[in-house]
Amino acid sequence: MHRFDEMYAATPFEGSDVRAHYKSYRDWLSRQPGETMQARRAEAEMIFRRVGITFAVYGAKDEEGAGQERLIPFDQIPRIIPAAEWSHLQRGLAQRATALNRFIHDVYHGQDILRAGIVPTDLILDNAQYRPEMVGVKVPGDIYAQIAGIDIVRAGNADGMGEYFVLEDNLRVPSGVSYMLENRRMMMRLFPELFAQHAVAPVAHYPDLLLDTLRAVAPSGASAPTVVVLTPGMHNSAYFEHAFLAQQMGVELVEGQDLVVENDTVFMRTTHGLRRVDVIYRRIDDDFLDPEVFRADSALGCAGLMRAYRAGKVAICNAVGTGIADDKSVYPYVPDMIRFYLGEQPLLSNVPTWMCRKGDDLAYVLDHLDELVVKEVHGAGGYGMLIGPAATRAEIEDFRRVLMANPAGYIAQPTLSLSSCPTYVESGIAPRHIDLRPFVLSGKSVQMVAGGLTRVALKEGSLVVNSSQGGGTKDTWVLEEETGFAEGSAAC
Repeated sequence: MHRFDEMYAATPFEGSDVRAHYKSYRDWLSRQPGETMQARRAEAEMIFRRVGITFAVYGAKDEEGAGQERLIPFDQIPRIIPAAEWSHLQRGLAQRATALNRFIHDVYHGQDILRAGIVPTDLILDNAQYRPEMVGVKVPGDIYAQIAGIDIVRAGNADGMGEYFVLEDNLRVPSGVSYMLENRRMMMRLFPELFAQHAVAPVAHYPDLLLDTLRAVAPSGASAPTVVVLTPGMHNSAYFEHAFLAQQMGVELVEGQDLVVENDTVFMRTTHGLRRVDVIYRRIDDDFLDPEVFRADSALGCAGLMRAYRAGKVAICNAVGTGIADDKSVYPYVPDMIRFYLGEQPLLSNVPTWMCRKGDDLAYVLDHLDELVVKEVHGAGGYGMLIGPAATRAEIEDFRRVLMANPAGYIAQPTLSLSSCPTYVESGIAPRHIDLRPFVLSGKSVQMVAGGLTRVALKEGSLVVNSSQGGGTKDTWVLEEETGFAEGSAAC
């Protein structure tokens, strides 16, 4: 697999052949004294720690510090995307989000794609993410995933150009957008001169777009809809983001105990009495939303919430049951969904995928475990997976036994050589692998801010970018056309 570096077109990494869209930044970087950049790095860490931009790590296996809050490392060398590349990505992301929403609606209504034999019926109806409680339920605008975090990777190819692939779709409670916004704020604080020199597309208006998207799905008759962010509480790994987004949108952050359902209507308890809630941006999983319908032992949700939802008196974003479309076993069928629902060819390719539930695919995977990445279909955070080239023989054999015991629970993909980007590490500047999570908002139209969250695998050679496994983040710059304005001239 050919290696692709975002900044340098030539090898070795230190070569002088800088890609055109990085040239101005690279010239600036070469003039910066090392001690100045180190001081800026320390300043960023101090501010992030003071503000409380942390990520709680729990559930990690054999890892010291599991359950503790950690600072997500921030790297001050941005990932830069030229305007033409972003335009292609944007069209492909909008196409994909539209098809996924059509699919979720179909699954809970006509099931045309199942009857057509394009997606196996048992894969959906026997899936733990399928929610029979949603069959026939009408949701505003037939939009189920108002917020999608779609993970994009770039891999090198034979002609030296990188090709973008969709790695996975996150449609339940996608996180990370607060880090995208805070990374931009930090870069503008540390290096304001860069934003005067580069026409960087803004991202600061994301909370406004999000609030507009949420208000757009309010029940009819709500002229000034009340929106709340529903959080599991301060012990959740992404609590900082929940509080941040509520504050940025100017809406209330609530827990399940703050809500009550009366006459199939959701109310929020306030110091002035009950106040009706029209839209809930929920950041808790389906299972914990309503103890009357899902887990009876849940103290995180609100009893009766599904009654109000079915009655059309409250909107829940993302909708209950969206997980059926971001299950990794369903991922291989998304290109077929685009063709089926939209009559179009996919603009963004999937990573080639073997479905271990199929006998021939399983046989191939078992014969090539040392070459492949094998993922648990319900896994997340980089856990429940095997990276064959980085695994020991004993780890491969242990995983082989697990895979053979439950082949339907896994998919496999080639080990992509994810693109790299220059990154500050202890030894200086070195290439580290990255991915990109743009955030796609679907309401009356499909919208997104330019860029997204770039995650970086800080360990040398690592392909795992997840924050829970030591990954960091970068600011993502989408360069506007020559006629565009620099974000440095806009409010941050």
